[in-house]
Amino acid sequence: MEASSLWISNSSPISSIALLTNKHWKWHSAFYKPSLFNHSRRCFFVKNVASKKHTKTPALEEEEQGVALDALRPDSTSVASSIKYHAEFTPSFSPELFELPKVYYATAESVRDMLITNWNATYDYYEKLNIKQAYYLSMEYLQGRALLNATGNLELTGAYAEALKKLGHNLEDVARQEPDAALGNGGLGRLASCFLDSMATLNYPAWGYGLRYRYGLFKQLITKDGQEEVAENWLEMGNPWEIVRNDISYPVKFYGEVIQGPDGKKEWVGGEDIIAVAYDVPIPGYKTKTTINLRLWSTKVSAELFDLRAFNAGQHAKAYDALKRAEKICYILYPGDESDEGKTLRLKQQYTLCSASLQDIIARFERRSGESVNWEKFPEKVAVQMNDTHPTLCIPELIRILIDVKGLSWNEAWGITQRTVAYTNHTVLPEALEKWSLNLLQQLLPRHVEIIRMIDEELINTIIEEYGSEDLELLKEKLKQMRILDNIELPSAVLDSLVKSQESLVNNSVEEEEEHSEPNEVTKPTNKEDEAKKPNDKDKKTELPKAENPEKKVKSTFEPDPKQPKLVRMANLCVVGGHAVNGVAEIHSDIVKKEVFNDFYKLWPEKFQNKTNGVTPRRWIAFCNPELSKIITKWTGSDDWLINTEKLVELRKFADNEELQSEWREAKMNNKKKLVSFLKEKTGYVLSPDAMFDVQIKRIHEYKRQLLNILGIVYRYKKMKEMSAEERKEKFVPRVCIFGGKAFSTYVQAKRIVKFITDVGATINHDPEIGDLLKVVFVPDYNVSVAEVLIPGSELSQHISTAGMEASGTSNMKFAMNGCILIGTLDGANVEIREEVGENNFFLFGAHAHEIAGLRKQRAEGKFVADPRFEEVKAFVRSGVFGPYNYDELMGSLEGNEGYGRADYFLVGKDFPSYIECQEKVDEAYRDQKILHIALVLDVELDQDVNLKHSGLAVEFSWVPLSSDALPLQNMYE
Repeated sequence: MEASSLWISNSSPISSIALLTNKHWKWHSAFYKPSLFNHSRRCFFVKNVASKKHTKTPALEEEEQGVALDALRPDSTSVASSIKYHAEFTPSFSPELFELPKVYYATAESVRDMLITNWNATYDYYEKLNIKQAYYLSMEYLQGRALLNATGNLELTGAYAEALKKLGHNLEDVARQEPDAALGNGGLGRLASCFLDSMATLNYPAWGYGLRYRYGLFKQLITKDGQEEVAENWLEMGNPWEIVRNDISYPVKFYGEVIQGPDGKKEWVGGEDIIAVAYDVPIPGYKTKTTINLRLWSTKVSAELFDLRAFNAGQHAKAYDALKRAEKICYILYPGDESDEGKTLRLKQQYTLCSASLQDIIARFERRSGESVNWEKFPEKVAVQMNDTHPTLCIPELIRILIDVKGLSWNEAWGITQRTVAYTNHTVLPEALEKWSLNLLQQLLPRHVEIIRMIDEELINTIIEEYGSEDLELLKEKLKQMRILDNIELPSAVLDSLVKSQESLVNNSVEEEEEHSEPNEVTKPTNKEDEAKKPNDKDKKTELPKAENPEKKVKSTFEPDPKQPKLVRMANLCVVGGHAVNGVAEIHSDIVKKEVFNDFYKLWPEKFQNKTNGVTPRRWIAFCNPELSKIITKWTGSDDWLINTEKLVELRKFADNEELQSEWREAKMNNKKKLVSFLKEKTGYVLSPDAMFDVQIKRIHEYKRQLLNILGIVYRYKKMKEMSAEERKEKFVPRVCIFGGKAFSTYVQAKRIVKFITDVGATINHDPEIGDLLKVVFVPDYNVSVAEVLIPGSELSQHISTAGMEASGTSNMKFAMNGCILIGTLDGANVEIREEVGENNFFLFGAHAHEIAGLRKQRAEGKFVADPRFEEVKAFVRSGVFGPYNYDELMGSLEGNEGYGRADYFLVGKDFPSYIECQEKVDEAYRDQKILHIALVLDVELDQDVNLKHSGLAVEFSWVPLSSDALPLQNMYE
C-alpha cells in the first residue's frame, strides 16, 4: 500500500509536505481446491487495444491493419460537425431550436460514436484471443454523469469544449443537462462503477451485468416533514449512452413445477415466462482504446401474452397483467420488502439478473469454443464475481443450466460452479446477510430449491467428516451455524447415517462393558440360585438400549423448531458455492473470518482474503477537481499519477515550496466558493466560504451514526447560546455542517434522523445570534454529481460509524484524495487510511471493534452510566427548541438497557464524550492552521485494488492477489 499526506507544523503556515514511504503488501493466493486448476499454461501480454505502443501481438497487428484503430484524435472542427450531424439526423427534439437539452443529447451521441468504435474493437479482439474474462454481477451501479468522464478518458475534453464554444454553448453547462443514471444508491454501487472504470483503464477483459431500473431507488425531496420520495425520471427523455440489443434476449422462468423423465432427467416446466433484453453501456478506459461493457437487463413479455380479447371486452387490467408483471421487475431498485409481494419482486429481480447474465456468459463461452465445447475449461475462461449476496442465485442457476440444459452430471456441474464463482462480502449486519423464506423460494424457483438442498447435503456431509458424529450436540451447533437451510429437517440419508453411527456407538459400548465385566464374573462363586438370577444374552440386548434409542435421540436432536421460520441463508450459500470470499477492508476481513463466517474459515481458511476497496482517481480528482489535478500534474511533471499514483512521491522534493502551498490554498478556496454557489441553488442558504466545511455524506443508517453528528452539533449550539458573542467567537471556529444521503423509504428510524437534521438546521440557520458561526445544511437527493461538488470543497469529513460495522467505506478515500482531513472511528478503511496518512491527518475517537460486544453486554446488565453532557443534549432536544415534532422515539432509542429499538445498540451515548472532545481538537487545529488538508492516498486508489484482485486473475481470474505492483497485468496465463 502506498499513501502520501501533506501537513503543516507550528513553525510556518506550511512547513513540510510529508509523503509517506511506499509499502508493498504481499498477499497469498487462496484458491479453493487448487489442484483442480492444473491446466495448460501459455504466456500472453495484455496491452491496450490498438494502443500506440510499438509492442504488438500478431493478432493485434492483423486487427490494426484491418481497422483504423490508431486514427488521429478528432479536432474541434470535426467534433462540431459530428454534434451538428446528430442534432439533425438522430434527433430526440424538434428541429427549430438548438437549446441545452438538445445540445447535450447530440454531444453525448457524438461521443458514443467513438465509444462504440472502441467497444467493437475491444470485443472483437478478446473474441479472437479467447482469453479468460471476468463478469461482475451487481444489483446496483452508481455511475454518475457520463459525458465529462467519457471525454476525459478519451482525452477529448478540450476538443469538445472548443467545439461547443463554436456552436454557442459551454461544455460545463451542457454536461449539467445530464441526469445521474438511477442504477444505484450507496457504496456498493459506486464501488461497482469504479471497478468498471479501472478494469477498462488497466485493459482487463471484463464485463459488468446489472438491471436497467426505470425509476431508480427514488428522488429525495426535503420538506418540512423531512424526507419525501418520488420516482426518478432519468429515462424520461431516453438515455443516449445505452444501446439496445434487440437481438440479445433470454427467457427467464418463475413458478411452475419440476418433472422427471423416464431417463431420470429433470425438467422445469409451466409457470410464468418473461424475456430479458440487453441494453449495453460502453465503459471507456483512461488513455486507452479499451472500452468494456456494462450490460443491463430490461424485462418484458412476448406480444402473444397481451390478452386482446380481454382488452376488447373492457377487462383492461387483465389484458396487460402479464406485461405489467414482467415490466415491474425493472421498475425500482430495492423495492420495499415488508409485504410478500415485495419479497417476491426482489427475488424476481435477483433471479432475472443471474439467469439472463449466465445464459449470456454461457452463450459467449460456447461461441468462443467453436464446435468442440469442453465444459471442464469453463472456469479457465470465465470468472463470475458476485458483488454481495444479491447475485447468490448464480450458484444454483449455473448448476441448473449445466445439468438440465447441457447434460452434465451433478459432480461435474458442482465442481465447475465452485471453480467459477467468487463472493465479495460487504457487510456484517445480520439483516444484510440475506435470508429468504424456503416456501417463497419453493414457489418461485422450485428447481433451484432442489439444487440448494443438494448443495446443503454436500455441506452437511463435509461438516460431519470434519467434526464426526459421536458428539451430537457439537454437530448440532456446527450445523446450526453453517447450514444453508436454516431450521429445516436433515436429509433422510444423513439421518439414517447418523442413526447407524449412534447404534454403532451403543454396540461398541456394550462390547466394552462385557469385556470389562468378564474377569469379575470368573471370581464370583456360582450356584444354581445365582445362575437363575443372571439374565441371558437375549435379555441383556433388550435392557441396554433403555438408556436412549439411537433413532429417537438423533431425530430429537436435529428436529426443527416449528415456531421458527424455514429459511435459506444466501451468504452461507455464497461461501460454500464459490472458491473465494473476500472482505473489503482489513478490519472487515478479520471480522468476517473471526465472527461472521468463523466456522467456514476454520474449515476452508484458503478461501478467505482481504481486498480493501478503492476509488478511481480520474473521476474523483482529475474530473471533479481539475484545479487540484493541474497542481499535482505541474509539480510532478506529468499526469502519469492518474494511472500510477506512486508518482505522487515526486511532491516530496517540493515540501517547503511556498508557491505550491499557495496554489493549493487558492484551489481549495475556489472549490469552496463553487460549493457555496451550489448549496444556495439547492437549499437557498447563503453560506460563508471562510467557514470550515464539515461534511458527512452517506446512506442514512443508524450504524453510520448521522445521529451522533447532529447531536454533537446540537451540543455545540447549546454551548454557543450560553455564551456572549465575544466568548462564542473566541471559543468556536465558524462551521458549515453539511449532510447528504437517502434513508430507505421504509426505514422509519433513518427518516426520523433526516427530519431531526432538517429541524435543527432550520432553527440554527435562522438564529441571528449565531449568524455564520454555525450552519447546518441537508443537501437533497444526494448522488454522484452532488458528491463531485461537495468533496473538492470539503475540509473535514466525518466517518463515524460504530467500530466494526462499516465494511470499508469509499467516500473516506475520495475526501482524503481531495485534501480533506477525516474524523472517525477505527472502522472499515479508516484503519488503513489512518496508517497511511499519519495520525496527524486523522482525528480519532470512539470505542474499538474488539470492545463493542463487551460494551453492549455492560449495557444489557445495566452498568452503563451516561456522560452528563449526553444527558444534557437529549434534554435540550426534548425541550422543544427545534420545533413541535415529538422526538421521544428517536431519543428513546438511546435509552434503556434492552428491547427492540432501544438500549443504544450503536453506542452513540458511549462515544459521545470522546466525539465532542475530538471536535474541540478539530477547532484548535483549524484555528492554528496546523494541518494542510491534503492527504493523497495512494493505497485507496482503485487501480491498485483492481490489480491486486486481477493479478490473481493472472493464474485463475479469481480475484486473488499475487503482489501489489502488477501494473500492467502481464503473463495473463503463466
